Amino acid sequence: MSRLCEAVFLAAGTLSLLAQTPPAAPANAAAEEKQSPIPAETTSVTDHDLQLDGKTLHYKATAGTLLIDGDDEKPYGIVFYVAYTLSGVSDPRTRPVTFLYNGGPGSASLWLHMGSIGPVRVATASPEATGAAPYQVSPNQYSLLDKTDLVFVDAVGTGYSRPVGKATIKNFAGTDQDVQAFSKFIQRYVEVNHRWNSPKFLFGESYGTTRSAALVDALENAGISCNGVILMSTILNYFTLAPGSDAVFIGNLPSYAAIAWHYEKIAHKGRDEKAFLDEVRAFARGPYAEALAQGQNLPQAQVDGTAAKLAGYTGLSVQYIKEANLRVSPTRFRKELLRDQRMILGRYDARFEGTDTDAAGETPGYDPSNSGITGAFVSAFHDYLDRELKYTTKETYFPRGLKINEEWDHQHHPPTAGGPGPPGPPLRDAYVAGDLADAMRKNPRLKVLSVNGLFDLATPFFITEYDLAHMQLEPKLRGNIEFAYYHSGHMIYLNVDALKQLKSDLASFYSRAE
Repeated sequence: MSRLCEAVFLAAGTLSLLAQTPPAAPANAAAEEKQSPIPAETTSVTDHDLQLDGKTLHYKATAGTLLIDGDDEKPYGIVFYVAYTLSGVSDPRTRPVTFLYNGGPGSASLWLHMGSIGPVRVATASPEATGAAPYQVSPNQYSLLDKTDLVFVDAVGTGYSRPVGKATIKNFAGTDQDVQAFSKFIQRYVEVNHRWNSPKFLFGESYGTTRSAALVDALENAGISCNGVILMSTILNYFTLAPGSDAVFIGNLPSYAAIAWHYEKIAHKGRDEKAFLDEVRAFARGPYAEALAQGQNLPQAQVDGTAAKLAGYTGLSVQYIKEANLRVSPTRFRKELLRDQRMILGRYDARFEGTDTDAAGETPGYDPSNSGITGAFVSAFHDYLDRELKYTTKETYFPRGLKINEEWDHQHHPPTAGGPGPPGPPLRDAYVAGDLADAMRKNPRLKVLSVNGLFDLATPFFITEYDLAHMQLEPKLRGNIEFAYYHSGHMIYLNVDALKQLKSDLASFYSRAE
């Protein structure tokens, strides 16, 4: 009772004080003052021609922005995109549209835009470092514009895409937040451009594949069924990277073998590369996985035998492999394979070589496959956007969003197992293969093409195969997943020969998936 009286007394005193002072500003006034302005949507439309396979394609390039609304139906983001649409199409229902984006998370789409299947591409010296300007942007003879319209999208916080209104980057820097924003953008683009009845495809690279796997399911639940998903350099399961897990060592082994084959660090005269990699796959999932599972209790005879096998597959010495406890990380492999030549390898693309401070360290000082092409892509894109697409703005273009990756919320709410309903309990790390499987069950005509660089140490192809094989699909759906492999790295298109084959594979895939 004494506490109750005290509470009443304090409340009365507070009311008396309020009666003597002017009313405070509304609680949301400060928040309203901090709102960023809602910018107007912009577009720059230009006409272009492309000579492709002996035919002239007339197309429009639209560089612009679209606002997307939050749950309160007020704009919370503005998304920058560049769309290439074939001119003179009488019925858009016969014309597919593909949405393309890079990953990171926190990367803009200029890499796919300027290097892969758009109507132009920047020339690089790949796998050598490209060097300084001037750079050459030329018509892309391997463009997919003959098969589909192309919309390159920058995630909010990258490129010219920004939070607006009450929103901050926290509204977008997360697995589920990002999927929601892309779903809203695609729905808005489809509505504004009257493409509801067009065949639709998603094309993501790296973390863009994580996005695609969850996004295709989110779109399906929103009433937009996609025809196909292209996964380039895939990561669907971040649990693979958990400390203490041997999955990363098992998953990287076939990539090490492909790279060692490329550099002729293993004898392969008269041998078939595909058969060799199949042999390495079998060893990785069998004897190697069993050996690692025993940990420090592995008998010495098995340590010796496993190390000898690994040396034969990777080109590394038996002694080095033993010293690493049979577990060689990608960074150590990049430093060790060409140590005798004082060279390091690229992480995204092991075809790229570089020099380091010294040859004695355990890890490379940088990634030659990243530094070797960044200047060319960034500078060429800015010049192309200004000169050819006539798009100008006072905003700064962010090839990589500021601190987005560091602040990323990897928590993900997967689809409910067994049917419709609210999302399941959140996962600490993103696992989205289940989302892709959910979309394939709901839309049995959905086709998936997984394209993989053999020399990619960022998203190894063997881990991709594992994740796509563990979606618990019925036999009639398993044939909807196809694989293709290229003598290239993470950015497959940096190898022009691989890009040529990629265009052919994609054209065939679209014909089957429409």
